Amino acid sequence: MRRQSHGGEVFAASRMLSMPPDAILDMSASLNPLGMPQSVGRAIRAALPHAVHYPERDAHALSEVLSASLGIPRGRMLCGNGSTELIYLAVRALQPARILIPSPTFSEYEKAVAAAQTTAPVARECTIDDFPLKEQNGFRLNASEFIAAMEKMTSRSVDGDQRSASSVAFLCNPNNPTGTVTPRKEMLHIARAAEKNRCYLVVDEAFIDFCPEHAIIVKTLDNPYVIVLRSMTKFYALAGLRLGFGIFPTPVRKKIGDIREPWSVNSLAQAAGLAALADNAYQMRTYRLIAEEKRFLEDHFRAMDIGFVPSCANFYLLKMRNAKAVMDSLFHKGILVRNCRDFRGLSANHMRIAVRSRRENMRFIKELARCMES
Repeated sequence: MRRQSHGGEVFAASRMLSMPPDAILDMSASLNPLGMPQSVGRAIRAALPHAVHYPERDAHALSEVLSASLGIPRGRMLCGNGSTELIYLAVRALQPARILIPSPTFSEYEKAVAAAQTTAPVARECTIDDFPLKEQNGFRLNASEFIAAMEKMTSRSVDGDQRSASSVAFLCNPNNPTGTVTPRKEMLHIARAAEKNRCYLVVDEAFIDFCPEHAIIVKTLDNPYVIVLRSMTKFYALAGLRLGFGIFPTPVRKKIGDIREPWSVNSLAQAAGLAALADNAYQMRTYRLIAEEKRFLEDHFRAMDIGFVPSCANFYLLKMRNAKAVMDSLFHKGILVRNCRDFRGLSANHMRIAVRSRRENMRFIKELARCMES
């Protein structure tokens, strides 16, 4: 079985297994089990004739709606080809000398650092400080310890006479792949410490739509060192269209505008985003479904004696001794789960699974039980 470097590799699995994509159950990508909203499908069809024109460079209409709905100044916002594009652009713009990254967390932060080092006009070393999250503590972030690590990192930068280069700390909230969330109060405490230490804090809220009470966007507008990124691909199942946005300090947004490629957000994605944001009924259905299916899955995990991390998002981190054999067996049955071996701080005994519909979750649990028995 080929190891996944990311979830959602349905088409590659289809070729390997000689199965049509629709026959594969993808539990590896944490997308809304309701699928793309019907309102989005209608909006895409209506926008298709206009695809002969170049899209708006700055996704003007979508940015206006996001600005109004979130209470964010238009000039602080930037839409992107998924939030991942904005991660890479932020690192390129800031050109940090040191970066603080928890582990385990989203692997694209480290990859963005490596990419920025190879594309920079002048080669610059960037040191990554690892902040391990403790499994015995449920992988929860200790805010005080993280702030201490941030202070230590920034003091090293000054001692190393790197005042012209910035320091950056990344936090994914809720964290991927653990599903743990750092409460808003603690996040704001970290944000104030970042400002005090002149360290840019990049908060990746790709899954915050599943626990919006912990979002910090509005609360950090006066902080010139906080960057907040959002994804629309998870909650609205728009992974193939690629759509995200970020809130940046004005100087950072200007730098990104100077270095990014034009037209990265296509016109169909912009139309999809506008329709999705207006679909309140879809949002309510999502909250009900996710809550019901999480209860269903957790009951079965306990009954099957499978270790799992309580999650605030639409996925779970599982742990079992025979995880490798189980994942291989599931793969050959056309069920994809996220192998977590490539996450720093996790092992081959960990896997991440998405919360899907009841029918899909039942199929997964049934096959998982068979794999564990054999």
